[in-house]
Amino acid sequence: MIAFVLQRLIQSIAIVIAMSIIVFVGVTVVGNPVDMLISPEVSQADRERIIRSFGLDLPIHQQYFVFALSVLRGEFGQSFVFGESAIKLIVQRMPATLELATTALLISIIIGLPLGVRAGLKPDSIASRLTMSFSILGFSLPTFWIGIMLMMLFAVVLGWLPATGRGPTVLFLGVEVSFLTWDGLRHLILPATTLALLKVSLVIRLARAGTLEVVHQDYIRTARAKGLKNDRIVFVHVLKNIMIPIVTIIGLEFGQLIAFSIVTETIFSWPGMGKLIVDSIRMLDRPIIVAYLMIIVVLITGINFIVDIIYAILDPRIRHEATK
Repeated sequence: MIAFVLQRLIQSIAIVIAMSIIVFVGVTVVGNPVDMLISPEVSQADRERIIRSFGLDLPIHQQYFVFALSVLRGEFGQSFVFGESAIKLIVQRMPATLELATTALLISIIIGLPLGVRAGLKPDSIASRLTMSFSILGFSLPTFWIGIMLMMLFAVVLGWLPATGRGPTVLFLGVEVSFLTWDGLRHLILPATTLALLKVSLVIRLARAGTLEVVHQDYIRTARAKGLKNDRIVFVHVLKNIMIPIVTIIGLEFGQLIAFSIVTETIFSWPGMGKLIVDSIRMLDRPIIVAYLMIIVVLITGINFIVDIIYAILDPRIRHEATK
Protein backbone atom coordinates (compact mmCIF):
# COMPACT_ATOMS: atom_id res chain seq x y z
CA MET A 1 0.00 0.00 0.00
CA ILE A 2 2.86 2.39 0.82
CA ALA A 3 4.43 1.80 -2.59
CA PHE A 4 1.10 2.52 -4.27
CA VAL A 5 0.64 5.77 -2.32
CA LEU A 6 4.19 6.95 -3.09
CA GLN A 7 3.75 6.14 -6.77
CA ARG A 8 0.52 8.15 -6.99
CA LEU A 9 2.02 11.01 -4.95
CA ILE A 10 5.00 11.36 -7.31
CA GLN A 11 2.68 11.28 -10.31
CA SER A 12 0.50 13.99 -8.75
CA ILE A 13 3.47 16.28 -8.08
CA ALA A 14 4.71 15.83 -11.66
CA ILE A 15 1.25 16.68 -13.02
CA VAL A 16 1.05 19.85 -10.92
CA ILE A 17 4.48 21.03 -12.11
CA ALA A 18 3.66 20.33 -15.77
CA MET A 19 0.29 22.06 -15.50
CA SER A 20 1.83 25.09 -13.81
CA ILE A 21 4.05 25.61 -16.85
CA ILE A 22 1.17 25.16 -19.28
CA VAL A 23 -1.14 27.45 -17.32
CA PHE A 24 1.41 30.22 -16.86
CA VAL A 25 2.58 30.23 -20.47
CA GLY A 26 -0.97 29.95 -21.82
CA VAL A 27 -2.25 32.87 -19.76
CA THR A 28 0.83 35.03 -20.36
CA VAL A 29 0.73 34.86 -24.16
CA VAL A 30 -2.97 35.81 -24.33
CA GLY A 31 -3.62 39.54 -24.51
CA ASN A 32 -1.74 42.43 -22.95
CA PRO A 33 -3.05 43.62 -19.57
CA VAL A 34 -1.03 46.83 -19.90
CA ASP A 35 -3.43 48.10 -22.55
CA MET A 36 -6.35 47.73 -20.12
CA LEU A 37 -4.62 48.84 -16.94
CA ILE A 38 -2.78 51.91 -18.21
CA SER A 39 -4.46 54.88 -19.82
CA PRO A 40 -3.17 55.83 -23.29
CA GLU A 41 -2.63 59.35 -21.95
CA VAL A 42 0.07 58.17 -19.51
CA SER A 43 3.60 59.22 -20.41
CA GLN A 44 6.05 56.64 -21.75
CA ALA A 45 8.22 56.92 -18.63
CA ASP A 46 5.27 56.22 -16.33
CA ARG A 47 4.16 53.41 -18.61
CA GLU A 48 7.55 51.70 -18.39
CA ARG A 49 7.65 52.19 -14.63
CA ILE A 50 4.27 50.50 -14.19
CA ILE A 51 5.30 47.64 -16.49
CA ARG A 52 8.46 47.07 -14.42
CA SER A 53 6.47 47.19 -11.16
CA PHE A 54 4.30 44.32 -12.46
CA GLY A 55 7.34 42.40 -13.71
CA LEU A 56 5.96 42.34 -17.26
CA ASP A 57 9.25 43.56 -18.76
CA LEU A 58 10.99 40.23 -17.99
CA PRO A 59 11.24 37.37 -20.53
CA ILE A 60 8.50 34.79 -20.11
CA HIS A 61 10.82 32.13 -18.65
CA GLN A 62 12.05 34.56 -15.99
CA GLN A 63 8.45 35.54 -15.21
CA TYR A 64 7.67 31.84 -14.71
CA PHE A 65 10.60 31.31 -12.31
CA VAL A 66 9.53 34.35 -10.31
CA PHE A 67 6.01 32.93 -10.26
CA ALA A 68 7.23 29.44 -9.23
CA LEU A 69 9.30 30.85 -6.36
CA SER A 70 6.31 32.89 -5.20
CA VAL A 71 4.09 29.81 -5.28
CA LEU A 72 6.57 27.89 -3.12
CA ARG A 73 6.25 30.72 -0.60
CA GLY A 74 2.46 30.47 -0.81
CA GLU A 75 2.05 33.63 -2.89
CA PHE A 76 0.58 34.20 -6.35
CA GLY A 77 1.36 37.88 -6.77
CA GLN A 78 -0.80 40.97 -6.48
CA SER A 79 -3.98 41.46 -8.46
CA PHE A 80 -3.54 44.07 -11.19
CA VAL A 81 -7.08 45.37 -10.70
CA PHE A 82 -7.84 44.98 -6.97
CA GLY A 83 -4.31 45.64 -5.71
CA GLU A 84 -4.56 42.78 -3.21
CA SER A 85 -3.02 39.32 -2.95
CA ALA A 86 -4.51 37.08 -5.65
CA ILE A 87 -4.58 34.04 -3.38
CA LYS A 88 -6.34 36.07 -0.66
CA LEU A 89 -9.09 37.14 -3.05
CA ILE A 90 -9.63 33.56 -4.24
CA VAL A 91 -9.60 32.07 -0.74
CA GLN A 92 -12.26 34.59 0.28
CA ARG A 93 -14.51 33.29 -2.53
CA MET A 94 -13.59 29.59 -2.19
CA PRO A 95 -16.06 28.67 0.63
CA ALA A 96 -19.00 29.80 -1.51
CA THR A 97 -17.88 27.65 -4.47
CA LEU A 98 -17.10 24.62 -2.30
CA GLU A 99 -20.48 24.91 -0.60
CA LEU A 100 -22.26 25.07 -3.95
CA ALA A 101 -20.28 22.17 -5.46
CA THR A 102 -20.63 19.97 -2.36
CA THR A 103 -24.38 20.54 -2.19
CA ALA A 104 -24.73 19.75 -5.89
CA LEU A 105 -22.72 16.55 -5.45
CA LEU A 106 -24.85 15.44 -2.48
CA ILE A 107 -28.02 16.10 -4.48
CA SER A 108 -26.70 14.03 -7.38
CA ILE A 109 -25.84 11.10 -5.08
CA ILE A 110 -29.03 11.21 -2.99
CA ILE A 111 -31.25 11.34 -6.08
CA GLY A 112 -29.19 9.52 -8.70
CA LEU A 113 -27.99 6.46 -6.76
CA PRO A 114 -31.39 5.12 -5.62
CA LEU A 115 -32.98 5.84 -9.00
CA GLY A 116 -30.11 4.13 -10.85
CA VAL A 117 -30.13 1.04 -8.64
CA ARG A 118 -33.91 0.72 -8.95
CA ALA A 119 -33.69 1.12 -12.73
CA GLY A 120 -31.09 -1.66 -12.78
CA LEU A 121 -33.11 -4.01 -10.58
CA LYS A 122 -36.29 -3.53 -12.65
CA PRO A 123 -35.09 -2.44 -16.09
CA ASP A 124 -38.37 -3.15 -17.89
CA SER A 125 -40.68 -1.28 -15.52
CA ILE A 126 -42.37 2.00 -16.47
CA ALA A 127 -40.62 3.81 -13.61
CA SER A 128 -37.21 2.68 -14.89
CA ARG A 129 -38.00 3.85 -18.41
CA LEU A 130 -39.12 7.23 -17.11
CA THR A 131 -35.93 7.46 -15.03
CA MET A 132 -33.73 6.80 -18.08
CA SER A 133 -35.70 9.34 -20.11
CA PHE A 134 -35.05 11.90 -17.36
CA SER A 135 -31.33 11.10 -17.45
CA ILE A 136 -31.27 11.74 -21.21
CA LEU A 137 -32.86 15.16 -20.63
CA GLY A 138 -30.27 15.90 -17.96
CA PHE A 139 -27.47 15.27 -20.44
CA SER A 140 -29.14 17.13 -23.29
CA LEU A 141 -30.27 20.40 -21.72
CA PRO A 142 -27.58 23.10 -21.33
CA THR A 143 -26.85 24.29 -17.81
CA PHE A 144 -27.49 27.97 -18.49
CA TRP A 145 -30.95 27.19 -19.94
CA ILE A 146 -31.86 25.01 -16.94
CA GLY A 147 -30.76 27.76 -14.58
CA ILE A 148 -32.78 30.42 -16.36
CA MET A 149 -35.90 28.22 -16.50
CA LEU A 150 -35.65 27.33 -12.80
CA MET A 151 -35.18 30.99 -11.96
CA MET A 152 -38.20 32.01 -14.06
CA LEU A 153 -40.43 29.32 -12.52
CA PHE A 154 -39.50 29.30 -8.84
CA ALA A 155 -38.29 32.88 -8.38
CA VAL A 156 -40.29 34.99 -10.83
CA VAL A 157 -43.56 33.12 -11.42
CA LEU A 158 -44.07 31.31 -8.09
CA GLY A 159 -41.91 33.56 -5.92
CA TRP A 160 -40.88 30.65 -3.70
CA LEU A 161 -37.11 31.09 -3.88
CA PRO A 162 -34.71 34.02 -4.31
CA ALA A 163 -33.16 34.38 -7.75
CA THR A 164 -29.67 35.69 -7.00
CA GLY A 165 -27.09 36.08 -4.26
CA ARG A 166 -25.93 33.84 -1.46
CA GLY A 167 -27.98 35.10 1.45
CA PRO A 168 -26.81 35.46 5.05
CA THR A 169 -23.87 33.35 6.23
CA VAL A 170 -22.69 32.05 9.60
CA LEU A 171 -19.33 30.77 10.78
CA PHE A 172 -18.99 26.98 10.88
CA LEU A 173 -15.56 25.62 11.86
CA GLY A 174 -14.10 29.00 10.95
CA VAL A 175 -15.68 29.02 7.46
CA GLU A 176 -18.60 31.14 6.32
CA VAL A 177 -21.49 28.94 5.15
CA SER A 178 -25.04 29.79 4.16
CA PHE A 179 -26.80 26.41 4.41
CA LEU A 180 -27.14 26.71 8.21
CA THR A 181 -29.56 29.64 7.90
CA TRP A 182 -33.04 29.28 6.41
CA ASP A 183 -32.64 32.25 4.07
CA GLY A 184 -29.18 31.08 3.05
CA LEU A 185 -30.52 27.59 2.32
CA ARG A 186 -33.25 29.10 0.14
CA HIS A 187 -30.61 30.98 -1.85
CA LEU A 188 -28.62 27.75 -2.26
CA ILE A 189 -31.41 25.53 -3.64
CA LEU A 190 -31.70 26.90 -7.19
CA PRO A 191 -27.98 27.14 -8.11
CA ALA A 192 -27.16 23.80 -6.47
CA THR A 193 -30.03 22.06 -8.28
CA THR A 194 -28.98 23.59 -11.59
CA LEU A 195 -25.41 22.43 -11.11
CA ALA A 196 -26.51 18.96 -9.95
CA LEU A 197 -28.90 17.96 -12.75
CA LEU A 198 -26.19 16.82 -15.18
CA LYS A 199 -24.45 14.84 -12.42
CA VAL A 200 -27.74 13.23 -11.37
CA SER A 201 -28.08 11.85 -14.89
CA LEU A 202 -24.52 10.57 -14.80
CA VAL A 203 -24.95 8.80 -11.43
CA ILE A 204 -28.24 7.25 -12.60
CA ARG A 205 -26.59 5.73 -15.66
CA LEU A 206 -23.54 4.50 -13.74
CA ALA A 207 -25.64 2.94 -10.98
CA ARG A 208 -28.00 1.31 -13.48
CA ALA A 209 -25.18 -0.14 -15.59
CA GLY A 210 -23.38 -1.45 -12.50
CA THR A 211 -26.54 -2.98 -11.05
CA LEU A 212 -27.43 -4.71 -14.33
CA GLU A 213 -23.98 -6.28 -14.37
CA VAL A 214 -23.93 -7.32 -10.71
CA VAL A 215 -27.43 -8.80 -10.31
CA HIS A 216 -26.60 -11.64 -12.71
CA GLN A 217 -23.45 -12.69 -10.84
CA ASP A 218 -23.29 -16.06 -9.10
CA TYR A 219 -22.89 -14.62 -5.59
CA ILE A 220 -26.18 -12.72 -5.98
CA ARG A 221 -27.95 -15.92 -7.03
CA THR A 222 -26.36 -17.70 -4.07
CA ALA A 223 -27.52 -14.98 -1.68
CA ARG A 224 -31.06 -15.28 -2.98
CA ALA A 225 -30.92 -19.06 -2.76
CA LYS A 226 -29.95 -18.74 0.91
CA GLY A 227 -33.13 -16.80 1.51
CA LEU A 228 -31.55 -13.41 2.26
CA LYS A 229 -33.93 -10.49 2.18
CA ASN A 230 -33.89 -8.35 -0.94
CA ASP A 231 -32.92 -5.21 1.02
CA ARG A 232 -29.87 -6.96 2.45
CA ILE A 233 -28.84 -8.22 -0.99
CA VAL A 234 -29.11 -4.71 -2.44
CA PHE A 235 -27.39 -2.80 0.38
CA VAL A 236 -24.68 -5.35 1.22
CA HIS A 237 -23.87 -7.14 -2.03
CA VAL A 238 -25.07 -4.95 -4.92
CA LEU A 239 -24.09 -1.52 -3.63
CA LYS A 240 -20.69 -2.69 -2.39
CA ASN A 241 -19.74 -4.01 -5.81
CA ILE A 242 -21.03 -1.11 -7.90
CA MET A 243 -19.44 1.59 -5.72
CA ILE A 244 -15.90 1.28 -7.15
CA PRO A 245 -16.63 2.92 -10.52
CA ILE A 246 -19.18 5.26 -8.95
CA VAL A 247 -16.69 6.50 -6.30
CA THR A 248 -14.09 7.04 -9.02
CA ILE A 249 -16.40 9.04 -11.27
CA ILE A 250 -17.95 11.00 -8.40
CA GLY A 251 -14.48 12.04 -7.23
CA LEU A 252 -13.56 13.25 -10.70
CA GLU A 253 -16.92 14.98 -11.13
CA PHE A 254 -16.51 16.86 -7.85
CA GLY A 255 -13.39 18.49 -9.24
CA GLN A 256 -15.31 19.40 -12.39
CA LEU A 257 -18.17 20.83 -10.33
CA ILE A 258 -15.69 23.18 -8.67
CA ALA A 259 -13.93 24.08 -11.91
CA PHE A 260 -16.99 24.48 -14.12
CA SER A 261 -19.43 26.14 -11.74
CA ILE A 262 -18.64 29.41 -13.55
CA VAL A 263 -21.85 29.42 -15.60
CA THR A 264 -24.08 28.68 -12.63
CA GLU A 265 -22.37 31.26 -10.43
CA THR A 266 -22.71 33.87 -13.17
CA ILE A 267 -26.43 33.17 -13.74
CA PHE A 268 -27.34 33.31 -10.04
CA SER A 269 -24.74 35.97 -9.06
CA TRP A 270 -23.28 33.46 -6.61
CA PRO A 271 -20.21 35.12 -5.02
CA GLY A 272 -17.78 32.27 -5.63
CA MET A 273 -14.50 31.76 -7.45
CA GLY A 274 -16.27 31.32 -10.79
CA LYS A 275 -17.71 34.82 -10.79
CA LEU A 276 -14.35 36.23 -9.71
CA ILE A 277 -12.53 34.51 -12.58
CA VAL A 278 -15.08 35.80 -15.12
CA ASP A 279 -14.47 39.37 -13.94
CA SER A 280 -10.69 38.78 -13.96
CA ILE A 281 -10.71 37.41 -17.51
CA ARG A 282 -12.66 40.46 -18.63
CA MET A 283 -9.97 42.72 -17.11
CA LEU A 284 -7.02 40.43 -18.05
CA ASP A 285 -6.04 40.24 -14.38
CA ARG A 286 -3.30 37.62 -14.88
CA PRO A 287 -2.34 36.92 -11.24
CA ILE A 288 -5.92 35.99 -10.34
CA ILE A 289 -6.41 33.92 -13.50
CA VAL A 290 -3.18 31.97 -12.92
CA ALA A 291 -3.86 31.55 -9.19
CA TYR A 292 -7.39 30.32 -9.87
CA LEU A 293 -6.27 27.82 -12.50
CA MET A 294 -3.45 26.53 -10.29
CA ILE A 295 -5.79 26.08 -7.34
CA ILE A 296 -8.17 24.14 -9.59
CA VAL A 297 -5.27 21.99 -10.82
CA VAL A 298 -4.17 21.24 -7.25
CA LEU A 299 -7.75 20.52 -6.15
CA ILE A 300 -8.48 18.14 -9.03
CA THR A 301 -5.09 16.42 -8.69
CA GLY A 302 -5.62 16.05 -4.95
CA ILE A 303 -9.12 14.67 -5.45
CA ASN A 304 -7.78 12.18 -8.02
CA PHE A 305 -5.09 11.14 -5.54
CA ILE A 306 -7.69 10.54 -2.82
CA VAL A 307 -9.90 8.64 -5.28
CA ASP A 308 -6.96 6.41 -6.23
CA ILE A 309 -6.38 5.60 -2.56
CA ILE A 310 -10.05 4.82 -1.99
CA TYR A 311 -10.07 2.72 -5.17
CA ALA A 312 -7.09 0.74 -3.88
CA ILE A 313 -8.82 0.18 -0.54
CA LEU A 314 -11.99 -1.04 -2.23
CA ASP A 315 -10.13 -3.24 -4.73
CA PRO A 316 -6.87 -4.73 -3.31
CA ARG A 317 -5.86 -5.92 -6.79
CA ILE A 318 -5.03 -2.32 -7.72
CA ARG A 319 -2.44 -1.80 -4.99
CA HIS A 320 -0.99 -5.29 -5.49
CA GLU A 321 -0.43 -4.52 -9.16
CA ALA A 322 1.26 -1.22 -8.26
CA THR A 323 3.53 -2.99 -5.77
CA LYS A 324 4.69 -5.39 -8.47
